[in-house]
Amino acid sequence: MNQGLSTWGWISLAVAWGAILGLTIYCFSRVLLAKKKKDAGLPEKGGRAHWGSRIGLILAMAGNAIGLGNFLRFPVKAAANGGGAFMIPYFCALLFLGIPLMWVEWTMGRHGGVHGHGSTPGMFSLLWKNPVAKYLGALGIALPFTIVVYYNFIESWTLGFAWFSGTGKYFGLTTRDAMGHFLRGFQGAEQNAFFSSWLPIILFFALTLAINYYFLRKGIAKGIEVLAKIGMPVLFVFGIVLAVRVLTLGHPASGVASVNEGMGFMWNPDFSQLGHATVWLVAAGQIFFTLSLGQGIINTYASYLREKDDVTLNGLSTSMTNEFAEVILGGTIAIPVAVAFFGVVETKLIAQEGAFNLGFQSLPVIFQRIPLGQIFGAMWFFLLFIAGITSSVAMTSPAIAFLEDEFKWKRSKAVNAVFAVLAACAVLVVAFFRFGFLDELDFWAGTFGLVVFATIEIILFSWVFGVKKGWEDMHQGADLKVPGVFKFVLRYVTPVYMLIVLGAWTYQEAIAKFLMKGEEKFRHPYLWGARAMFVGLILVTVLMVFLAWRRRKGEKETV
Repeated sequence: MNQGLSTWGWISLAVAWGAILGLTIYCFSRVLLAKKKKDAGLPEKGGRAHWGSRIGLILAMAGNAIGLGNFLRFPVKAAANGGGAFMIPYFCALLFLGIPLMWVEWTMGRHGGVHGHGSTPGMFSLLWKNPVAKYLGALGIALPFTIVVYYNFIESWTLGFAWFSGTGKYFGLTTRDAMGHFLRGFQGAEQNAFFSSWLPIILFFALTLAINYYFLRKGIAKGIEVLAKIGMPVLFVFGIVLAVRVLTLGHPASGVASVNEGMGFMWNPDFSQLGHATVWLVAAGQIFFTLSLGQGIINTYASYLREKDDVTLNGLSTSMTNEFAEVILGGTIAIPVAVAFFGVVETKLIAQEGAFNLGFQSLPVIFQRIPLGQIFGAMWFFLLFIAGITSSVAMTSPAIAFLEDEFKWKRSKAVNAVFAVLAACAVLVVAFFRFGFLDELDFWAGTFGLVVFATIEIILFSWVFGVKKGWEDMHQGADLKVPGVFKFVLRYVTPVYMLIVLGAWTYQEAIAKFLMKGEEKFRHPYLWGARAMFVGLILVTVLMVFLAWRRRKGEKETV
């Protein structure tokens, strides 16, 4: 029998919301009260670009972290892995993995930027005086670039559905099965009565790429920062409006349950789940996804800081802004409203089918059943689009920064080159989407790869470069003194936690995935093609790193 929020559910909700709201308010009050540094406004060494304002920087960093995973992936994972109890391993992962790694990547990024490196090959070479270091850093370019190749495609779905919601194109399709055919037709995965050609998805995909290109071409302060200053407030306004609308639905006339029962499904803790190792792995994985760790993106954004700009308070502020979007907004919108209209049993089935089925098949059916559904539908999908584009411009940035810093290309030339390769690779994602090409890239680059890269990062920072030097660098110009216990966390807890996560994922998922267990044989050539593209992008990046350092060596010999 369905039930609303239990006593433990209310406690879980209150603790999670209270902690996040309290820390968010604390961080931003400190940011607003912090004194401006004496060197504010001075150009960076070497003439590198820098952020125009601190709020713009934090919003851009938060925009990088806040993506589709906050509003689709998190509620599905939480509901399926213990509800309110899931927040215990989730907050453990945030405390011992997320926030420490956030500080590490901010510190590494600023350190690299001061020495003229805006991407991880150069940053790693500063941490470890070994020729291998820069090639390990190549992953910090190849991984986010591979992810953005398919992420832009998903992003274009949100833009398309914002239009379809506002115009009412899918209205009249009142079942999830019908919406599934509509979605697959739009994606080009099948031809049906809704879409007879690939023209709609190509147009929305091209528009998505064009918008990304525009803001990246404009640069850091005039492009990415402007996007963040406009996009993030709009995202939060839309998110709050949608969350309030969900919480005030009560028991919809055309529904089968109440929103309170939906909140109970999301937050009532199932403590028995905590005994399963998978739940702890899922929580750690969600923290990586949600904070955009292990991708080289935060490093690149932080490289545009000045030498004495704060990283400790800024890093914590970024984390809390993301958590507000994920736990409070993301945890309130999708799952509770799905329970209200479909019931707990069917919502469980939807969650098992994946986050995209929740966002693109189930919610459009619900929007047709509530007053002003076209407006709320358009708001939901445009919210997802903003979350997507602030992340995708960040993912593209490491490759652009690498060409600017290591080859001394002008930004326009670097952006043009990166987008030419991106568009060429994206053609394969669109053409072979129905064969699992995108999912294969997502596992190796967006799941397994980022855990590997984050593990390399923490070992280099804590053991090779050294926690003592890293701690001093982290606190240069700091507005927040990090508790000394985090020295121990950075040196021992985070690396061990990372190695356990990496080992468990490799054993539980990577081996079976590599052997293609459960995959239909006709898909195998396409999956190998996705792997070949991923490996090819890594090898090209390694080659570019080799050429960049040979060029750098030649310049020194000439001098």
